[in-house]
Amino acid sequence: MLIDFCLPARNEEKILVGNVQRLNNFLESQNYSFDWQIIIIINGSQDNSEALVREMHSHNPQRINFLVLSKGGKGLAIKECWRQSSADILVFMDVDLAVSLDNLPALINPLINNEKDLVFGSRLLPSSHTERPVIREISSRSYNFLSRLILEHHFSDLQCGFKAIRRELFNQVSPWLRDNQWFFDTELIIVSQKLNYRLQEIPVDWQENRYDQRTSRIKAWQDSWPFIKNLISLRLYLRKMVK
Repeated sequence: MLIDFCLPARNEEKILVGNVQRLNNFLESQNYSFDWQIIIIINGSQDNSEALVREMHSHNPQRINFLVLSKGGKGLAIKECWRQSSADILVFMDVDLAVSLDNLPALINPLINNEKDLVFGSRLLPSSHTERPVIREISSRSYNFLSRLILEHHFSDLQCGFKAIRRELFNQVSPWLRDNQWFFDTELIIVSQKLNYRLQEIPVDWQENRYDQRTSRIKAWQDSWPFIKNLISLRLYLRKMVK
């Protein structure tokens, strides 16, 4: 069994090497029975990220690989990485590693044991532990409230950057996924639910990881209307879907 851990990275040179090494050290320490690799997706970067990734790969080619895309977009990066992968299980994590690596077993074990098809983290379950600014907490809860209202789902957090999926499922849902940006997370979960796959939401420990020059690319209030339009569009789109 092979698991790919995919990290989209756009202009993240300040944290890239340290966080990739941190993830690599954690995975090495687990002594997994399965094989694994880390894939960094450099998408639309104008900084030194590509050179740093190439250097990391040269020092550890068995464990660290990379994909370079000229265009930006989180959804585009993940879909391209997963489409090119031959792994049995596909994982994506935000490169800031905001979710504690201690949550990884809960993310991948249901897939390894063939109990679930898609597992994803939630910052908003009762047993989750989250540290972030109040405004972002309110924004996240508001978005998920609206998504439940419009899409009629029961999940607590669609946008957490901590998800794992069986490759067979991704191959089935991939043709239905339209968004190349941040709405990809929502599409992935809702389309998979529509196609009656086995989904599981898990609580995570999540900590805002920001430095002075690194701010979120999602603006809480400015991006609210596009998200609402995307939710309405997805609801209409689901009506056209047939399994």
